[in-house]
Amino acid sequence: MIAHMQDRQDHFAYCVQLFGGTTAFSRRLGIDERAIRRFINGERPISDGLLQDTAKALRELVAEATAAEGEIAAILTSGASDR
Repeated sequence: MIAHMQDRQDHFAYCVQLFGGTTAFSRRLGIDERAIRRFINGERPISDGLLQDTAKALRELVAEATAAEGEIAAILTSGASDR
């Protein structure tokens, strides 16, 4: 059970870093930075609901990153004829 809790904390901390850290994650999910640090440090349990919200935010981030990449590809494609 303790190993499972540690795995959950470690993975949650990894997800927070994917967003660019505690501040960015806090803004994205609307959660106080101190609370996020407490989740990562094991001072507060990470609920299934928090993990579900994190997964949803990750899916949204992927969609935003994919759209941004598409815009870059379009710019580069249209710019290639300018060379």
